[in-house]
Amino acid sequence: MTGRGELPAGRTTGGLPHEQVLARAHARGHEFDDDDRARLRAIASRAADDGIPLRELIETHLHVHCHACPPPTAQETDPTATAATSAEVLRLMRDVALTLTEGYEAAHRAAIRREEEIRRVFIDGLLCGPGDLGRMAEQAHRVGFQLTGPHRVAVARARTPYTAAASATRYVEEAMAAYRDGPGCLVTAKDALLICVTAGNDGAVCEHFAKQVHRSAARHPRIVISRPRPGANGVVHSYHEARETLDLADRLGVTDPVIHASDLLVFQVLGRDRAAITDLVATVLGGLEQARGGPAPLLNTLIAYFDSGCAHTVTARRLGLSVRAVSYRIARIRTLTGYDPALPDQRYALQTASLGARLLNWPTQPLEPFD
Repeated sequence: MTGRGELPAGRTTGGLPHEQVLARAHARGHEFDDDDRARLRAIASRAADDGIPLRELIETHLHVHCHACPPPTAQETDPTATAATSAEVLRLMRDVALTLTEGYEAAHRAAIRREEEIRRVFIDGLLCGPGDLGRMAEQAHRVGFQLTGPHRVAVARARTPYTAAASATRYVEEAMAAYRDGPGCLVTAKDALLICVTAGNDGAVCEHFAKQVHRSAARHPRIVISRPRPGANGVVHSYHEARETLDLADRLGVTDPVIHASDLLVFQVLGRDRAAITDLVATVLGGLEQARGGPAPLLNTLIAYFDSGCAHTVTARRLGLSVRAVSYRIARIRTLTGYDPALPDQRYALQTASLGARLLNWPTQPLEPFD
């Protein structure tokens, strides 16, 4: 047990003992100098580092202060002098409390900045490649992140670039820090993007991240959620997949605010062999260039037709055309390409080629021949 006016065993105040600091002030007529304030701030900083509550720290110092300034005795009959002394003592008590609070809060802010820097360095290393897995595991334990098991990565882009100091970034960070319905996650701003790395196979945390992004001050954000992959190396692959899918969605003109990488997986597969998909588009759809008005109207009809489950009525509704007009265009596609969308094997070739055309932005961009 400790007595009042004493810090618990093992908890030191640093610098001069607090009793000596207060004694020096009383000896000068209840006045602090700059050295006293510096020492009190140092005491408060050490207490913050040791985990001593601020209330306990102030209570200890004020208790010592009260013992150093006993109340006036009955023999002290000058009320004016007593009032002046009391005012000086109260001012000194106020200075003690304010100075300790300043030092304590400064140490607390510095600790937060250190922790934020540790988290930032850890996330940067995780997204660039784990490197030393032993050291990475130690850092993961310090920031409270589960490094083993599957992980997902969500990437958000908005018209206003994300930075560490942006209000939208802070809002999402605080919202995700308060989220307790899933495994741990890490949020950071990097390369004008807002990134969330989550532990676990469940995508609920990433979905929650997407909701918070849309609730923030970010303008027209778009979020991509990767597929889950195991381990630290899986984080890197998921991060690159999310970024590549985000760029792909921009090229394809996908307007969905939240996109799962698996939804555009077929485009990623097609894009890995650009020469082959270019040849496929030219071979299967090249005949559409003979159409009056160019290939775009017929290609858009073909894309809407496949998106509608090959239903003429739904396609007509999507395009704002009559069913008869859709039937006529499908017939023209069959004539110009030589492929019939009603036949399963030919339908597959047409649909794959139409996906490739979207990927290559054809016919807006001409097809570039490959040797």
